Amino acid sequence: MSELVTGEAVALELRPARLPSRALAVLLDLVAAMAVYVAVTIALVVSTASLDEAAQTALSIATFVLVLVGGPIAVETLSHGRSLGRMACGLRVVRDDGGPIRFRHALVRGLIGVIEILMTFGIVACIASFVSARGRRLGDVFAGTLVVRERIPVTRTGFVPPPPPWLAGRFSELDLSAVPDGLWLAVRQYLTRMQQLDPQVGWSMAERLASDLSERTGAPVPQGVPPAVYLAAVVQERQGREARRAFGSDAAQGAPSAVAPGTHGPVDTAAAPAAPRPAVHRQPQPSPQEAASESSGGERPAESPGGSAGERPGTGFAPPA
Repeated sequence: MSELVTGEAVALELRPARLPSRALAVLLDLVAAMAVYVAVTIALVVSTASLDEAAQTALSIATFVLVLVGGPIAVETLSHGRSLGRMACGLRVVRDDGGPIRFRHALVRGLIGVIEILMTFGIVACIASFVSARGRRLGDVFAGTLVVRERIPVTRTGFVPPPPPWLAGRFSELDLSAVPDGLWLAVRQYLTRMQQLDPQVGWSMAERLASDLSERTGAPVPQGVPPAVYLAAVVQERQGREARRAFGSDAAQGAPSAVAPGTHGPVDTAAAPAAPRPAVHRQPQPSPQEAASESSGGERPAESPGGSAGERPGTGFAPPA
């Protein structure tokens, strides 16, 4: 990986193309250009057979320049650094800051390429690309360009490694409500790609993310727990909470419901099992004579000792006679 800093101070990690892939791309481009050059030359010879030798020589030189020099320059300019050979090999020419090339970059590369590729059979270009740390030939050095790889091998991403078993349930009481979604995304991206990072860079990044996460939750990182393991355990705890919340809501929606007597809404029969209803002993209504004696100050007869302890006490209300 080659780190390039753009004009906006953004660091880009690009994969410079090496000599084998670049040589194969140049070879494919030369084969295509030579095929076009031969076809155009045959057409000119047939159409200019009546001209003198000087005119035919001038046309052949012009054809050589236009097809083998102007053609690659035009193709690179219009395709922003691509060509037939580079597209086949997954390569592309970019500026030193990672931006697309323009006509002046393609012109400098094409003119110097005539000397170091066509006139020397690619020997100078191979030596310069082999010596350069980023595989640049002389045309790239003078034009300020770089050939990079566009197609990068696909790696398995999206899998968050689980924490060790001895951390299971250790962060069940942690408050995760103050952690923003951006921090969760950064932690997840680190956990899915930490095997691709340099060990020192990965450790420092894990420490920074663990510090941010502990500040949001209000609980420090436990002693003796590596930062990457701490991040994995907290992420698993969050995923477990979301799964339990989703599972509980789904279960509540899918459970059968019944309407209990005397209520106006459904009652979840699966969530709460029906308990046996206790027998209720209804208190007999007092007679008009008893009500009259009670309202005149008389005492009400004592309740029988055999009454249920769960009966409601009398309110003193007497219905009219």
